Amino acid sequence: MNKNSRWKVLAIVLVVGFAIWKAYPPLDIHDKSGKVVEKGKINLGLDLQGGMHLVIRVDTSKLKPEEAKDAPDRALEIIRNRIDQFGVLEPHIQRQGKDQIIIQLPGITDRERAIEIVGRTAHLEFRLVSDDAELIKKALAGEEVAGYDLKYLKREKIADEPILVEKKVELKGDMLVDATTEFSQETFNQPYVSLALDSKGGAIFSSITGNNIGKRLAIVLDGNVYSAPVIKERIPSGRAQISGNFSVDQANDLSIVLRAGALPAPVEIIEERTVGPTLGRDSIEKGIKAIMVGALLVLLFMAAYYFIAGLIADFALILNIILIAGAMAYFHGTLTLPGIAGLVLTIGMAVDANVLIFERIREETIVGKSIRAAIQSGFNRAFLTILDSNVTTLIAALVLFQFGTGPVRGFATILCIGIVSSMFTALVVTRLVLDFLTTGNMKIHKLHMLRLIKQPKINFISFRKIAYGISFVLIVLGIFSFVKRGEDNYSIDFTGGTIQQFKFNNPVSTQKVRDVLKEIDLGAVSIQRFGNDKEIIVRSFEMDPEKIITKFNTSFKQNPFEVMRVEKVGPSVGRDLRGKAVKALLIAMVFMVIYISFRFEFRFAVAAIVALLHDVLICLGAISLLNREISTPVIAALLTIVGYSINDTIVVFSRIREDRKLMRKATFKEIINASINQTLSRTVLTSVTTLTVVVSLYLFGGEVINTFALVLLIGVLVGTYSSIFIASPILVDWPSKKVR
Repeated sequence: MNKNSRWKVLAIVLVVGFAIWKAYPPLDIHDKSGKVVEKGKINLGLDLQGGMHLVIRVDTSKLKPEEAKDAPDRALEIIRNRIDQFGVLEPHIQRQGKDQIIIQLPGITDRERAIEIVGRTAHLEFRLVSDDAELIKKALAGEEVAGYDLKYLKREKIADEPILVEKKVELKGDMLVDATTEFSQETFNQPYVSLALDSKGGAIFSSITGNNIGKRLAIVLDGNVYSAPVIKERIPSGRAQISGNFSVDQANDLSIVLRAGALPAPVEIIEERTVGPTLGRDSIEKGIKAIMVGALLVLLFMAAYYFIAGLIADFALILNIILIAGAMAYFHGTLTLPGIAGLVLTIGMAVDANVLIFERIREETIVGKSIRAAIQSGFNRAFLTILDSNVTTLIAALVLFQFGTGPVRGFATILCIGIVSSMFTALVVTRLVLDFLTTGNMKIHKLHMLRLIKQPKINFISFRKIAYGISFVLIVLGIFSFVKRGEDNYSIDFTGGTIQQFKFNNPVSTQKVRDVLKEIDLGAVSIQRFGNDKEIIVRSFEMDPEKIITKFNTSFKQNPFEVMRVEKVGPSVGRDLRGKAVKALLIAMVFMVIYISFRFEFRFAVAAIVALLHDVLICLGAISLLNREISTPVIAALLTIVGYSINDTIVVFSRIREDRKLMRKATFKEIINASINQTLSRTVLTSVTTLTVVVSLYLFGGEVINTFALVLLIGVLVGTYSSIFIASPILVDWPSKKVR
C-alpha cells in the first residue's frame, strides 16, 4: 500500500469513527419495562415517535396596523414560554408565512391539555358586578342593558348563575407578575390559582376593593367568568385568586398561560397531527425491521452474485448507512416516514453505483485486460455515469428541500446525505479495497462474478410502438379513474378534514360506529378497519375532533379505547400543501432539463422528463384504480420514483453517449439498441436489489406505510420499464434531421 492509499485509509477510518461516535445509539435504548435508558442520537419525526404537530394562524384582523405587524412574533414568544413551562422536551416552534406558527411537541399524548395551553388567548380582566335584580331580569329577557354584559358563572352540579358584569374593565392582566397553583384549606384542598400583581396593579386593585366593599368583583378570563367573590375589605397586597372547581392539572395549566402572558390576538388551529406513542413506536419498529430485512437480502444477493467484489460492495453499503446515520445526528436531521423512502432510494443507488463499476470491470476483463487495468478502466468509464445520475437526483432533492413542506423536506434531507455518502463509498472505499486486494502479497488476479444475462441482442426499439400503446392505455385508464373519483383521490392532507384512529379494548363493528356517529350529524363520514377488528379509522369533514371522541366516550363506556392518532387539516392548508407539492415537482423537472441538456442534449432532457411524467401518471392512475389515497407519504413515494427513474434513465443515456463515439458507422437506432442491451444486466440487477428492499417494506412495514410501499413497488417496476421502452425510443422518434 503506497503512502497516498495510507492517507485515504486513515481519512476513511476517521470519518467512519466520527460517524459512529456521533450516531451511537441511533435510536432510544429501552429497558425491559419500556423505560428509555439511553436517548437515541437521531431525532425521530412525530410520525415515528408520537407527539403533536400544530399549525396555528394568528388572527390580526381586529388589530391596528402597527400592532398587527409584530403580533405573530409576540404570539410565538408567548407560546414558546408557555410550552417551556409545560415541560415539553425539545419542542420546535417557528414562524411560517405571514401569520402562521408551526409547533411540534414530541412525546405529547394529552392533546386536549396541549391545545388548551397553546391556543388560549388568556385575556384576564377584573370587572365589577351588578346585583340589581331588575337589570338582570331585563338582560335575561333579551333586552340590552347599557354599560353591562350578561355572562354566566359556571357552577358544579347546579345551574350556571347569570350575572351582569360592567363593560368597563377595572384592571387587566398585563399587570400580572405571577400566577401559581394553591390549595384551599376551607374547601378540602380544592386547587385554585393565586394571582400576584405588580406595584401599579396592586395600587389599582387596592383602590377597587377599598371603594367597592360589599360588591362582587368578577374575574373574567377570555370572556368567561371564573369567579365573582364579594369584596369584604380592602386588599392592599395586590393578590387575588381564581377558583372554579379546577382539577390540579387545570389549575396548573391556567397558571402557566397567565404567567406567560396573554396572546396579542386570538389564534386558530388550522392543522393538527397527533400520533400516539403506541402507533409511532409500531411504525418505527416495523419500518426499521423492513429496512433491515431488505438490506440483509441485498447484502446476501450481492455476495452471492459478485463473490469477493460483492462482499466489498456490502462493506461499502454498511459504511454508507453508518455515514448517513452520523450525518443525520451531526446536522440534527429528523427521520420521518418519508425519510425512510429516501433511505430505500439511497440503498438502491448505493448498490447501483457498485453494480455499474463491477459490470464495467467485467467488460474490460472480457476484452483481455489485466485485473489492475480492468479496475482502472472500469472506474474511469463508470465515473461519468455515476456522477450524472447522482447529480441529477441531487438537483431534485435540493429543489424539494427548498420548496417542499416538512415531511417532503425530511425525504430530501436523507436523499441529499445518501447521494453524497453513496458516491464516496462507491468511488473511494470500493476502489481502495479493490486496489489493496490486487496489489501486494495477497494479490488476486481475477474477480469471479456470476453472469445471468450474457450478451443479449434484443431489438428493444422494434417494440417501441407496442410499448407506447400499452403506456397510452394505462395512462388513459388511470386518468379516467382519477377524474371520476375526483376529491376522493386525496387524503385529508390535501382536501382538509379530520382523520381519527381508535383502538378499542374489545372488537367493535363498523356498523355500530356508523350508527353512533349518525346521532351527531357529521355529514359524509368514512369508517374503515385498520389492521384488526379492534382498530378503526374515521374520516370526516368535521373540524372538531373532540366531538367524535366525546360521543365515543358516552356510547362505548363498556369498551374503552385509545386515540392512536388525530389529523386535522383546514381546507386552505390542504390546497396549499397540494400546490407546494406540484410546484416542487415542476421546479425539480426544470432544473433536471437544464442539467441533462448541458451534459447531453436537449432532446435527451425532454425524453427523460417525458419518462418521468409517464411514471408519475401511471403511479397516480394505479393509486386511483386501487382505491388508495394520495397522502404526504405517497408524495414522498412519488418523489422517490422520480429519483429512481431519472437515475435509471441517465445510466442508459450515458452509454448511448459513449457508444456514439465508438460505433460511428452504426445507425442511431442500432446504437440505442446496443446501449440498452449493454446496460441490461445492470438495469435488472439494480431493479432486483431495490425491489428486494421495497417488497420487504410492503410485507413487513405495517399498515401505516402499506400504501406508501405499494406505490414504491409499482414505481420501481414502471421506472425500469420506461427507461428501456419510453425514454430511449423517444430519441429514435425525435423529429429532427440529425437523428434520421
